[in-house]
Amino acid sequence: MADIQGTYDRLFLAVPNALAAMLDAGDAGGSVAVFVDGEPVVDVWGGYADADRTVPWERDTLVNVFSVTKTMTALCALVLIDRGALDPDAPVATYWPEFAAAGKDKVLVRHLLSHTAGLPDWDGSVEDLYDWPAVTARLAARPPRWEPGTAAGYHSLTQGFLVGEVLRRITGRSVGEFLAAEVAGPLGADFHIGLPAEHDHRVAPAIPPAGRDEDYTSSAPGNPAGSEAGNGMRVRDGNSTAWRRAQIPAASGYGNARSVALVQSVLACGGEVDGVRVLSRAGCDRAREVQFDGDDRVLGMPTRWGLGYGLFGNACGWGGWGGSLVMIEPDSRLVVAYVTHQMREPAEDTRGMEIVTAAYEGLQGLRR
Repeated sequence: MADIQGTYDRLFLAVPNALAAMLDAGDAGGSVAVFVDGEPVVDVWGGYADADRTVPWERDTLVNVFSVTKTMTALCALVLIDRGALDPDAPVATYWPEFAAAGKDKVLVRHLLSHTAGLPDWDGSVEDLYDWPAVTARLAARPPRWEPGTAAGYHSLTQGFLVGEVLRRITGRSVGEFLAAEVAGPLGADFHIGLPAEHDHRVAPAIPPAGRDEDYTSSAPGNPAGSEAGNGMRVRDGNSTAWRRAQIPAASGYGNARSVALVQSVLACGGEVDGVRVLSRAGCDRAREVQFDGDDRVLGMPTRWGLGYGLFGNACGWGGWGGSLVMIEPDSRLVVAYVTHQMREPAEDTRGMEIVTAAYEGLQGLRR
């Protein structure tokens, strides 16, 4: 069995065992964290940080978690809503006047957070994404594909720019700056949007699925935990230095399982973790207010969207291209985070849910 590093409560033995099984099955590396009541009951990692399997995965190895980043951006928006600086029922143009162009004057902030704004497409190049003013101006000028609020279509890359520009107009800060100052920093969480060069040596680059190379491109196979939904992005793009530095708040977040679970424990624990209050309890509850329940036009599958989070029964969370995932269940004050750089074909990738299932086994023992 693969060697697993870190610590875990014996009740949660199934979790490190599940990670070991994934490494035994061919995965290069990964990390898992399970937090209950804001405290880690599992914090483990294993394998290698490079495709050649020469660099061990360390405690503080960082990974691009792709669309798990959306949960971080959503949390920032919830903080502003909680403070009364952002009204989810207000037109986006209240904060971003240029956005009212092309019939978007009735698009509400909640539509951006719930993928119902009608602006799911990015028709430029990946390199174009690195120019924030140009991207946001382009989105502001575009007409919606459908009447906002009437349908959902996964805004794979565009959601982060849309929500992020509203946040910037209110605070004067980028999402990465706001997250660092108001959330990750106070919590002591090692999560970054716009990764400083000083952390490059800790990054485990994404590894394409078996039989694929770095031209492997994202797609939308109808898997909520595994797709960037057909935006034409390649693995080599995500592994570039330009991508790491960029503010792409829907997809360019870097962290490990520990940092993802720590930040999202804010939602699981009524807004306060280890004496640091980020949200009110009511602010946390907003994340699970159903905004849309039906078939997603882009993902091609049934989805339930809250304010920035996918909804799964009483839980909320989301996954990213390549397999990383976070699941939050406030009723049990539980967060499960799985982070990996080893991609699998999305339609065949069940790793995240296997980790969640293993965590629930431990939770049942803990609550006895």
